[in-house]
Amino acid sequence: MQIVTLYAVTALIFLAADAVMLRTVMKPLFTKHLGDAVLDSPRLGAAVGFYLVYIAILLYFVSVPALRDGAAGQALLNGALIGIIGYGTYEMTSYAVMRDWSLEQVAADLTWGTVLTALSAWLGVLVTRAIFGG
Repeated sequence: MQIVTLYAVTALIFLAADAVMLRTVMKPLFTKHLGDAVLDSPRLGAAVGFYLVYIAILLYFVSVPALRDGAAGQALLNGALIGIIGYGTYEMTSYAVMRDWSLEQVAADLTWGTVLTALSAWLGVLVTRAIFGG
């Protein structure tokens, strides 16, 4: 039950924060640089698939070990590393192969993905520990 709670809490934090950031910052930024190549609304199947897998990987490599070790700070640091890997791969590949991709997009999304992943992992561990007494 602890892992299910950890997944649910982490996902809720991640999704809520990302929804706000995507709507208020990222979509306008991407529209500024990519124009009408940006969809009016995302392809939900692709988005859901990404979130389900990304959060599962985050738990496997970061949150479950941090929860087991009682080391929430470990989740913050290792979450940031997973964020850099995940978002960095996307951003640097996009910048490398797409004409209209900008360094502004790279910097904003890479920073956001790193912070979002780190904070979601950290808070997920803290909340789960609080619920289960750890």
